[in-house]
Amino acid sequence: MTETAAGFLTQEAYDRLKAELDQLTGEGRIDIARKIEEAREEGDLKENGGYHAAREEQGKMEARIRQLTELLQTATIGETPPDDGVVEPGMLVTVEIFGDEETFLLGNREIADGSDLQVFSEKSAMGSAINGKSVGDETSYEAPNGKTIGVKIIAAKPYTG
Repeated sequence: MTETAAGFLTQEAYDRLKAELDQLTGEGRIDIARKIEEAREEGDLKENGGYHAAREEQGKMEARIRQLTELLQTATIGETPPDDGVVEPGMLVTVEIFGDEETFLLGNREIADGSDLQVFSEKSAMGSAINGKSVGDETSYEAPNGKTIGVKIIAAKPYTG
């Protein structure tokens, strides 16, 4: 899921992302401005690879700042949910779909920082269908292609990172 705005974040993930945003908007901007100025002083900007690389880095940094700002303004912040078998944001969920088991994190991908764990937003079709269900429950959701997909909740444990 590539959704960046809204969704559930643990307090730990929120704090980590806020620190990253503070670094980018403070030291990060000062550092990139210095790099651009140093490259500019090297001469002709048309053929100045260092200048163009610094400007590209600046563009990527500003995009990340916008992403983090929007995410932190719209996210729902909460503690790791209780281990009660009820599916909710912040849970590592195992479901059975088409006879196969699939495990993923329900919430925002920023919670699983650095992990290759698959993440589904609680606002996605499957996320909405399973949110609030308990282990053993069966439900279904409509896929983007219009097909109805049955899902059985196998396990739901708090994600601890």
